Amino acid sequence: MSLVLTTDAVPDREKAAYWSDALGRALVPVAVTPRAGTPFDGRIVTDRLGCLRISRMEADAKRLTRTPALIGRSPQDLVAVGIQVAGTATLVQDGRRAELGRGDLVVYDTARPFSVSYPERFATHVFQVPRAVLGVSDGDIGLVTGTAIGTGHGFGAVLRPFLATLAASAPSYAPDVGQRLAGHVVDLFATLIADQAHREPDGSRAHLVRSVRAHIDRHLGDASLSPASIARAHHMSVRYLHRLFEGEGITVSRLIQRRRLEACGRELARRGRATPTVSAVARRWGFVNPAHFSRAFRAAYGVSPREWRGLHLETPA
Repeated sequence: MSLVLTTDAVPDREKAAYWSDALGRALVPVAVTPRAGTPFDGRIVTDRLGCLRISRMEADAKRLTRTPALIGRSPQDLVAVGIQVAGTATLVQDGRRAELGRGDLVVYDTARPFSVSYPERFATHVFQVPRAVLGVSDGDIGLVTGTAIGTGHGFGAVLRPFLATLAASAPSYAPDVGQRLAGHVVDLFATLIADQAHREPDGSRAHLVRSVRAHIDRHLGDASLSPASIARAHHMSVRYLHRLFEGEGITVSRLIQRRRLEACGRELARRGRATPTVSAVARRWGFVNPAHFSRAFRAAYGVSPREWRGLHLETPA
């Protein structure tokens, strides 16, 4: 049975809070900021086919933000593929901006912060699968997230009509059929990621930036990871590396630190297993100086690593 959530009967003053809760139930926890001074209306319908969750959303202009604190509240890491059905959107993840028009696809990772801005009323379909079932590397996922994928040709042109039909017919499938379809969708998403991540290098700035970001994600635990080591691995000068990132909204050093802090924040917030010490988590993700780690963590999240862990242990699951 479909989960249908709508603001139709919600008082105007409560709609933003209701919509934030609705998206948390249907998708993942996010902060919702409607456009100031305008009424807000939204509707989302969600169906499950095996491990696949399909949501059809239509709403007024707003901004969605997924923060490290909200990520810590999620029990499972998901990879999402969105289809922009109507209106436009801008998705930002890891400093990359995906400008989406009607028909475009986008891949994003719910285990990392992101924001989506919808400047006008829009419609979108969102397909979510557990990251663990995809069978693709974190590096490949990192090469693809936050990038608009056109559907006028190539694999996107094959995938879009299938996903559109699946979203429209999702409620009609029997559980065993839905399970089989979910398996096929997982294979298709893995193929989409591989297709985008392993295109022939063209020497372009965008390709080099994607390659550097994937290298950072693969080597976060290496304490020697630095702009100099990254430049050596990519056979370029440090100066050229910094020039590549001039348009990314973040320096290479800051990106390394942010990704390490995100990894530490996720690990410190996890439950249900033996919990390593804060210093062990810091070392695992490349921080060699405990005092520096604590200062950086507090600056990013407003609390110390131990306070962060305590807040998540105290919060009901």
